[in-house]
Amino acid sequence: MSHPCKIRVAIVDYGLGNLFSVKHACEYVGMQATITSSKEWILSSDAVILPGVGAFGDAMKSLRQLDLIGPLKEVVGLQKPLIGICLGMQLLMTESYEFGRHSGLGIIDGPVVRFDDSVNSPTRLKVPQIGWNRILRRRHRQVEGESDGPNPDSWSGSPLEGLPDETFMFFVHSFYAMPVDSNLVLAVSEYGNIEFCSSIRYGNTFSFQFHPERSGSEGLRIYRNLASLIQKQMRRSEG
Repeated sequence: MSHPCKIRVAIVDYGLGNLFSVKHACEYVGMQATITSSKEWILSSDAVILPGVGAFGDAMKSLRQLDLIGPLKEVVGLQKPLIGICLGMQLLMTESYEFGRHSGLGIIDGPVVRFDDSVNSPTRLKVPQIGWNRILRRRHRQVEGESDGPNPDSWSGSPLEGLPDETFMFFVHSFYAMPVDSNLVLAVSEYGNIEFCSSIRYGNTFSFQFHPERSGSEGLRIYRNLASLIQKQMRRSEG
């Protein structure tokens, strides 16, 4: 596969994130990645990655102090690709209940909630979830509401294109996003008796609760797909 050229990706540095592993994954598939907290660089890049590991409230405080909330929303308004990873995915949501109640970026409507296995769970879940878990295609529904199996085309044209259903990815988290619009859910995963959203697609905004850059060859395939999607968006913008 030929490497994409001149794709400039801004990796947002707000003090909480596995920045260098994300940068390495971007560069591995041929993108030019810069770790930055510069508003100008974020807005001038072809795509923006918002990674993150840590507490939601601390992350939003840092983004406010760096005056990056407006620029991140502007990226979405400009229809540039914005990619949230782990905590970065959660920050895209309306609010989180981690150590209190905190407002998020509000790009995607819905809360971020903690794993709670108090209902119908024979054993107590270990929280945080740390390790490998499957990502699953959303199951499409028949008219009468019955499950009719996974939709084989639901990942087409997305960063997950070409991945087999039930591909393993690496997770580290205690909380997960619950988008109000279920049509935005790109993939789900299961932890104990809980099915949770593990990937979202909202226009040119994509997010993953797992870490593609820590998920081996299949994770790198996601970065290749992202490079292809970013390049297509660049062509549309130029046209």
